[in-house]
Amino acid sequence: MADKTLVCKDCGNEFLFTEGEQAFYKEKGFENEPVRCPDCRRKRKQQRNNNRR
Repeated sequence: MADKTLVCKDCGNEFLFTEGEQAFYKEKGFENEPVRCPDCRRKRKQQRNNNRR
């Protein structure tokens, strides 16, 4: 596996999907690559957590 450059569906910025992350996703049984960059994933998770309160 090699590092992949992906484009975030929220902000449109490119981000790196590293070999280590790919191995982690495979180990966890995830079949899809991430569609959001780490910053947008963090923001989305924070929004979900705030909505639960």
